[in-house]
Amino acid sequence: MKSLLLVGGVLGWGVGVASSYSRGNAWPACLWHGCLAAYLTALLMRWWGRAWRKSLEQSLQEREQAETAITPAVTTPKVSRT
Repeated sequence: MKSLLLVGGVLGWGVGVASSYSRGNAWPACLWHGCLAAYLTALLMRWWGRAWRKSLEQSLQEREQAETAITPAVTTPKVSRT
């Protein structure tokens, strides 16, 4: 989760500074826009990461439930070796 926050912050900062600089703003404004974009992008990545993790856990639980439902139906006869 922390790695998603860091990636979001770095990407947001880079995009914010680059877009502000391309519009011809002064460096203090570019840094301000980069910081704001980093904060918002990190929040967005945190939300997305939680939603992604929750859906992965849900699909894993569904897969485990499906496997346990199938397992009793498929039984192999035990062979005695005497």
